[in-house]
Amino acid sequence: MKTEVYSWRVSSEVKTNLEREARRRKISVSAALDAAAREWLEKNGTTKEGDEEQRRLQKAASRWLGALASGNGQRSQTVSRTVRDRLRRHYGR
Repeated sequence: MKTEVYSWRVSSEVKTNLEREARRRKISVSAALDAAAREWLEKNGTTKEGDEEQRRLQKAASRWLGALASGNGQRSQTVSRTVRDRLRRHYGR
């Protein structure tokens, strides 16, 4: 079921041609636009390659992400100092 709305402006020529083609195929303009968008996405590989690229980036970034486990309820107020202290200890600066 379609639940999302997207609108944009097109030239009157494009609108006329789109309506004519939809009538010729006996489908709604919405169905024609949906089919055109899906075809364009498949041709450009954005659906599969984009997802794979996001997974690759997330995997690479996950090595560098973490959490501070201090048990300190005031951690959000002291996180900058805590991070600097940990980096200083780790790198000896």
